[in-house]
Amino acid sequence: MSAAGLILFHGAGGDRDHATLLALDESLDVPVARVNFPYRDKGPGRRPPDRMPRLIEAIVDAGRHWSAEWGVDQRELVFGGRSMGGRAASMAIAEGLQAKGLLLLSYPLHPQGKPDKLRIDHFDQVRCPTLLIQGTRDPMGRPEEMARHLPALGGPLQESWIDANHDPKGHDEHIATTVNDWLAQL
Repeated sequence: MSAAGLILFHGAGGDRDHATLLALDESLDVPVARVNFPYRDKGPGRRPPDRMPRLIEAIVDAGRHWSAEWGVDQRELVFGGRSMGGRAASMAIAEGLQAKGLLLLSYPLHPQGKPDKLRIDHFDQVRCPTLLIQGTRDPMGRPEEMARHLPALGGPLQESWIDANHDPKGHDEHIATTVNDWLAQL
């Protein structure tokens, strides 16, 4: 049985209208909600992201809202996003958010230029199926780095590597096909 829907969050510098999130919304066979984190909805101008506890709270709130909106059990939904959005979703799931799966687009394994500041302490608590789509030239998570740390994830993992840096620009069709196929087999 496939997932009942997908709730997507943006990266730190983006918003719900990031090209890849739009492409997924337009291409997938399940309902998609592209959600802004609260700091993005505070009016015009660039703002720094909220702290992680507030981002996690926003993901939990979105799960409640969209499961009610779509009339489905939240445990049938997939959560995820691009960069910081995927990281926050993974942390929400690690903290107990019930989910059918986790989608990580350009996971920021560490801040750029700081490979010793790993963002993996919660990985063993992520026990749902996970799809990682990552650029082979992503400075925040290169293939050899990811290979060392992805086994810590507590659930089944599917990986898809694309010839890109941290922004998967130009790969939206491949990403949408990969995500659609993965969602269908959950």
